[in-house]
Amino acid sequence: MADKRDYYEVLGVSKNADDAEIKKAFRNLAKKYHPDAHPGDAECEAKFKEAQEAYAVLSDAEKRRQYDQFGHAAFDGAGGAGGFDFSGMDMSDIFGDIFGDLFGGGFGGGFGGGSRRSNNGPRQGANVRMSVRVTFEEAVFGCEKEIEFSYKETCGTCGGNGAKPGTSPETCTKCGGKGKVVYSQQSLFGMMQNVATCPDCNGSGKIVKERCTDCHGSGYIVKKLRRTVEIPAGIDNGQCVRMRDYGEPGVNGGPRGDLLVEVVVSRSNIFERQDMNIFSNANISYAIAALGGDVRIKTVDGDVLYTVAPGTQTGTRIRLKGKGVPSVRNKEVRGDQYVTLVVATPTGLSKEAKEALRKFDELTGGSLTKEGGATTEKKKKGFMDKIKESLDDL
Repeated sequence: MADKRDYYEVLGVSKNADDAEIKKAFRNLAKKYHPDAHPGDAECEAKFKEAQEAYAVLSDAEKRRQYDQFGHAAFDGAGGAGGFDFSGMDMSDIFGDIFGDLFGGGFGGGFGGGSRRSNNGPRQGANVRMSVRVTFEEAVFGCEKEIEFSYKETCGTCGGNGAKPGTSPETCTKCGGKGKVVYSQQSLFGMMQNVATCPDCNGSGKIVKERCTDCHGSGYIVKKLRRTVEIPAGIDNGQCVRMRDYGEPGVNGGPRGDLLVEVVVSRSNIFERQDMNIFSNANISYAIAALGGDVRIKTVDGDVLYTVAPGTQTGTRIRLKGKGVPSVRNKEVRGDQYVTLVVATPTGLSKEAKEALRKFDELTGGSLTKEGGATTEKKKKGFMDKIKESLDDL
């Protein structure tokens, strides 16, 4: 037995691991190396058997005690796969997960006779999705929108059973009304039982031989409904409003699904949104930037007056507190608006305006200066230099 790896090492757990840790480790290894997931791969089959043997010992309190005391020698000569007997083990829950992943069906029998219960009870119907477009401002402050959508209503002729009046659905003979069928499949460990939806009745357990002429056996009539959906203030692009019980009908008496209305927010020419904050630009004149003064700034609440400080540079960002987007959970809580001030360069100036600007440039130190008897232009180019160059090109 010297060539065998330590069982704790095989499962990748410590010697103090509890039952839950050991079971989780084996489940992960079983899914990874199960032979049915790797047909013909001898290495995966060997690793699976090794993990199974380790789990067989460490999941049993008495066998684990013996292994901790005597090591592999405690089971020298035992029969079964890998030198161990698995016949008394119940691994139905673990292998049920594995075979559900591999084959898409339930698992039963094979290891302790465990089985998955056939789920033929009431199930909620599927959700239905649609979209509605709103403006930027409508998304900020909320609104109501009228929508039209298809709705499956219970057929009044057959009462929803899909059968022609005077007849009734019959119990499916293939599944006996259970909606599920059990089939056997040969695997490495013998015959395995898997559960699948009955192909004859599609899981309903009933067969309609004479169909209702109005609903064609479906039990539902599709009609168009018009409803008003409440768009909450602060909703963002791509978020959904849920309208309860307007989705697909439930299965086997289960509740309806919901209608999920996705909100598509149109772009604004003025504002941009990031979470609960709004961003925008505002043009200001050079005189206001230099001397300071009041400017009108657009917000979603309307224009507001803001006092620009003297000497404000282009690109300065200011904050208008509470002028952002309301919280979708509490419309009393709002974000902020961040405005980038852009100093506008004047164009189309008259001759008098150009002369005034040149005079201003001289008075503020941006004019020509003489060095050694020669007239040279200063190399420092500031904002006014650029304005002057632009005016000279006009």
